[in-house]
Amino acid sequence: MLKTMPELIKEVSTTVRRISAEQAAAEMPPKNALFIDVREPGEHQKLAAEGSINIPRGILEGKILELEKDATRAIYVHCAAGVRATLAAEQLQRLGYENVTAISCKFDAIKAVF
Repeated sequence: MLKTMPELIKEVSTTVRRISAEQAAAEMPPKNALFIDVREPGEHQKLAAEGSINIPRGILEGKILELEKDATRAIYVHCAAGVRATLAAEQLQRLGYENVTAISCKFDAIKAVF
């Protein structure tokens, strides 16, 4: 059965933790969290959230192990509106990362707190 993007996000959201930018900003420092921007390189170069590392969603699975080998480290992912971040968080969980959170708001809200 084919699914629309809203249907897929609704399904994935049952297993992915999704929070606001404000909540992420409060949680990340004490956890020494990894902050990943899964937008495309051009988007990241134009405007980036401070402290974020750009790994586009399309290559995340191939690059993440080069960056983080600790399956328990907190990882927060963001994009422009929350869709790619949610899908990326699901993929990271499938790879075995245990503490993954998607920041599921518009990039303007992320940029306002980071």
